[in-house]
Amino acid sequence: MPVPPRHRPPCAPRAALLTVLAAVTATATLLGSPTPAHAAAPRKHPVGTDQVPGMDVSRYQGTVDWQGAWAKGARWAYVKATEGTTFESPTFPAQFQGAHDAGMIRGAYHFARPDTSGAAQQATHFLDHGGDWKADGGTLPPALDLEYNPSGPDICYGRGPADLVAWIREFSDTVRARTGRAPVLYTTTDWWTRCTGNDTSFGDTNPLWIARYASTPDPLPAGWHAHTFWQYADSGTFPGDQNRFNGSYDDLKAFANG
Repeated sequence: MPVPPRHRPPCAPRAALLTVLAAVTATATLLGSPTPAHAAAPRKHPVGTDQVPGMDVSRYQGTVDWQGAWAKGARWAYVKATEGTTFESPTFPAQFQGAHDAGMIRGAYHFARPDTSGAAQQATHFLDHGGDWKADGGTLPPALDLEYNPSGPDICYGRGPADLVAWIREFSDTVRARTGRAPVLYTTTDWWTRCTGNDTSFGDTNPLWIARYASTPDPLPAGWHAHTFWQYADSGTFPGDQNRFNGSYDDLKAFANG
C-alpha cells in the first residue's frame, strides 16, 4: 500500500514519520538495493562507534529551552527557516540564535515544495532567509527536507522521477554555487525509492540525513552507503525530533567547518 503523505502545513513541525513506515521497513528488501558509491561527503563511521545527540525544531516548538537541551546532551540542531518561496518561519531567528547561544552547532533547513515553484527560486529564498553557510565552526551546511507531499495524494508532488531528480539537483547546485557546500538531503528510503526511482547520483556529493524511526538507520536510500545524520524519533530527551550525528564531536566540528 502506498505510504500517504505527511499532512504538514507550513507552520507545523517535521512530524513523526508515519507509523506505517514500520510496514515499509518490513518489506524493505522489495525496494531495491542501493548502488554502492564512494560517499565522500557523509561520515563513514559504523553506527554505534560515536553518535552525537542532536535535535531539529520548527515553528511548532515555539520558544525552546536550549540551555536545558544542552544540559541533557544535545550538541547540534537544525532549525526550519523556509518552505517554498513565500514562507519564512517566524521563530527561526530566535531559535537559530538560541541554539548558538547555548553552544550548539546549528544549521537551517528548507522544506521542499517542488509542486509550487522552481528549485533555484526556492534555494534563493532559503539562502536569503537564514539558509546561508559560513565556515565559523558553529554552522552546519544548509539542509533540504524532502518528504511526502503535505497537500495532496501524490507523494511526489506531481513530478516523475527524472523531473524530480533534476529539481533536487538544481536546488543543490544553487546552494553549492553560493555557499560552497552541497546541501544535506533529509529523506526516507521509501520516499527516495518511490519519487526518484532509486537515483544514485547524490551519494558522492550530498550528505544524507536519513529519517527512520527504528533501531537502525538501514536500509539507506540508493547511492549512499553511510549516513551523516539520523532522525530516529519525533519526541524524547530534547524538544522537537530526536537525532544523532554519525561520528564523534570532533568529526561534527570538522563537518561544520567543511
